[in-house]
Amino acid sequence: MRVPRGTYRLQLTPEFGFDRAREIAPYLRDLGISDLYLSPITQAVAGSTHGYDVADPTAVNEELGGRDALFRLHDETTRLGLGWLQDIVPNHMAFHPANRMLMDVLENGEASRYARYFDIDWNHYYGTLKGRILAPFLGKFYGEALNDGEIKVAYDHDGLWFQYYDLRFPMRAESYHQVFTHDLRWLEQRLGEHHAEFIRYLGTVHTLKNLPGPEHALERSEQVHMTKTLLWELYEGNPFVRDYVNRNLDTFNGANGASDGDSRQLLDRLMGEQCFRLAFWKVATEEINYRRFFTINGLISVRLEDEQVFHDTHTLIRELIDSGVIDGLRVDHIDGLHDPTGYLRRLEQLAPDRYVVVEKILEHGEPLPGEWPVAGTTGYDFLNTVNGVLCRRTNAPAFTRLYARYANVVEPYERLVAEKKRLMVEKHLAGNIDNLAHLLKRLSANDRYGNDITLYGLRRALVAVMSHFPVYRTYITADSCREIDADYLRQAVAAALQRHPDMHYELTYIEKFLLMCCTPEATAEEREQSLLFVMQFQQVTGPLMAKGVEDTALYVYNRLLSLNEVGGSPHVFGVTLDEFHAFNVRAAEGHPYAMNATATHDTKRGEDVRARINVLSEIPGEWDQMVKTWRRLNKRRTVRGEKAPDKNDEYFLYQALLGSWPFDESDLDTFRTRFVEYMIKAVREAKVHTTWLKHDEEYENALATYINTILSHKTGAAFLEAFLPFQRKVAWYGMLNSLSQLVIKLTAPGVPDIYQGTELWDLSMVDPDNRRSVDYAARRDLLDTIRRKAERDRAELLRDLIGSMSDGRIKLFVMHEILTARQRWESIFSEGDYTPLTAMGPQADNIIAYMRRRGHHALVTVVPRFFTELAGENEMPCGPAVWNDTSITMPLPGLGRWHNVLTGQDIRGDGHLAAADIFTRFPVALLVREEDT
Repeated sequence: MRVPRGTYRLQLTPEFGFDRAREIAPYLRDLGISDLYLSPITQAVAGSTHGYDVADPTAVNEELGGRDALFRLHDETTRLGLGWLQDIVPNHMAFHPANRMLMDVLENGEASRYARYFDIDWNHYYGTLKGRILAPFLGKFYGEALNDGEIKVAYDHDGLWFQYYDLRFPMRAESYHQVFTHDLRWLEQRLGEHHAEFIRYLGTVHTLKNLPGPEHALERSEQVHMTKTLLWELYEGNPFVRDYVNRNLDTFNGANGASDGDSRQLLDRLMGEQCFRLAFWKVATEEINYRRFFTINGLISVRLEDEQVFHDTHTLIRELIDSGVIDGLRVDHIDGLHDPTGYLRRLEQLAPDRYVVVEKILEHGEPLPGEWPVAGTTGYDFLNTVNGVLCRRTNAPAFTRLYARYANVVEPYERLVAEKKRLMVEKHLAGNIDNLAHLLKRLSANDRYGNDITLYGLRRALVAVMSHFPVYRTYITADSCREIDADYLRQAVAAALQRHPDMHYELTYIEKFLLMCCTPEATAEEREQSLLFVMQFQQVTGPLMAKGVEDTALYVYNRLLSLNEVGGSPHVFGVTLDEFHAFNVRAAEGHPYAMNATATHDTKRGEDVRARINVLSEIPGEWDQMVKTWRRLNKRRTVRGEKAPDKNDEYFLYQALLGSWPFDESDLDTFRTRFVEYMIKAVREAKVHTTWLKHDEEYENALATYINTILSHKTGAAFLEAFLPFQRKVAWYGMLNSLSQLVIKLTAPGVPDIYQGTELWDLSMVDPDNRRSVDYAARRDLLDTIRRKAERDRAELLRDLIGSMSDGRIKLFVMHEILTARQRWESIFSEGDYTPLTAMGPQADNIIAYMRRRGHHALVTVVPRFFTELAGENEMPCGPAVWNDTSITMPLPGLGRWHNVLTGQDIRGDGHLAAADIFTRFPVALLVREEDT
């Protein structure tokens, strides 16, 4: 298996496709990257900026350059010796006209050869959805859209379509008869009933009334295609047929003198025959019979548990693996699949001996399923661990008090999460919960313990259990029920019982039902029924966690924003040094090739924004004074008798402002615009005063005005005068934090992942802000200059980098030097064990140190933390004055002389390495034994 030394994530777009990636590949090789890591490359909806709205998983995205450009990129990566890690999207596809498979389902319903490809309940309990799929894309109620003439029938070489603005949905083949025979006398009078063209026309149209059923899907498909082709030839070749069809289309669309009522009735009757039900988009929150990606109506889930579906949707990936283009895979949203374990085992057969990582969000302390044949996760667990060790945990009580005082938030985080999950059920996932409740009601109908529980009672109990579910999901299958999964189910029910003692009977019954498939004494029928329910239950807890926590609670609980990250636990104020080392020991032993990420396309803020905000954890007293001063200076507006922004949003705003404030004053105008957009998104995600579904224009306008006022040198002069000195201080220590974070990422067990553009300071905010274009020409020039200077005079280069840290070159230098070191001592990084090292002396708590060792070869990482305790603003934490008698205890005495990879200095230690010797010129260090240099 080829294991990357270091990956570089590229977000491909129509503006930055394969050829652009090929142009920068030499720069990435020179940086020290071993593998390109590309966002999805399969055909997506036109104009997609991310590629996750897959329209055809079997084709290469033409907007990225298509197959030719893809293979040109492969030729270049091969020439440069670079590998290729590919992001794939198995869970869902776009609910869009560009999705030919789904359009075939909309046209043919259960008789479509692709009907089993998508996760659709064809036997839904609502009569209007039996045998049909909901299509929730109207901007208003269906009746209004119909009456307003927004839904029309259209015809082209592909057949008859229902047109709704730029969306179109194929007409069921059996319904063609209504359109093509309406007022047939008109055509008969012009052609004559014995005319060959008229007879041919009638025969072709009537063919569509007697199509094969679902058991002959392929035959049906071929017959429909042939018939539509013949009709189009008649339409194109005979002016009378063309005029007749156009006349009928006008009639159905309300022209030709037909009254609105008559035409709408005709069109409504036609719509009623379709294999889909066109509906107002909000209907999907309460009534839905297909599984979505989270709450996005435009992404429909795929049934990868079906072996044929797996095979058909992975043909392109198989080709690119077999041809040697792709060396590894990153699996998107693994928790959305019906059976993640089964899917990964199939993937292992498709891509044997390939590097595979999964996008899996692990909660605090949750292990990755051991039976998964993967190298590990994409790195959110690492991100939150390294971020946590740079947060001053001992100041948690002070920040809790500050947050209660300034934001009036005293509610425990766990209760907030449960409330936000319930909110998500009510506003976005009610239909999913109702589907589960109906399934459970049906399954429990003949159970004497469950038949008296009402549908309403089951629904309430399900919401309670899911709201308190401690992890994203469990992984129970017909073949396996891990004890830890049973424990998670019990924990959820116990928490729900504590909160809702009035539902004791319902909750106890649900616990029994959920656990029945894990109980040996249960009958085969009981296990089968409970498994059917559990498998669907497991696919709902994940979206509920993601929407309730990541996209809601993380914008409401704002005690310290650096902790509010994907997979993070904001109520856990940092991690101890022992916890940090324990995490890395487990990684080295269990998943040494998992990805180590500190920024992704989905993180809530840039990696260096988090590093800045972590500085606040060290100085609660100063932070208290600053907030107090800023609140006195800044005047909030009044909206409906309440201040806007509210106290919690203002507290959020100040932290976000400190973290993302640009180094260059000339960027302020652009930053102000970006920051307003970010804050509007943040308050909508919080769903307290405004939401994505229903904007509160007054609140949002007041927030925007507030930001523009305080960030103006004219109206916000007093605030900026108080803000900027503190911001510069936080930015200085934040840069030092960032360097420690970077060195840990590059040297800890795992594969370091670099998100595009983060070679320099990453002060971006949540997407789409973190997906802006990157100036690679500037980065290439900076790298070339750094490399030349390092060869000529490294000491002078270090002084230059330290003297101008704000330009980000120091980060680029560290990244390049350590990635190069990973190449030179690859076996130590990839196979070496992990040994925590102990610091002794006055600043022992300010040092993170560990050894990576393989055989007699060793590397030592030493980085400081809590820099405000070590040096003043604009001062380097270097030398005896800072480190006093602090030293690192080595595991074996007399290991001899060490060489600092970053500075080029040699250090001698006899059982101990003095911190003052390590940090004489530079704030972070990577040491290698002299004999290994």
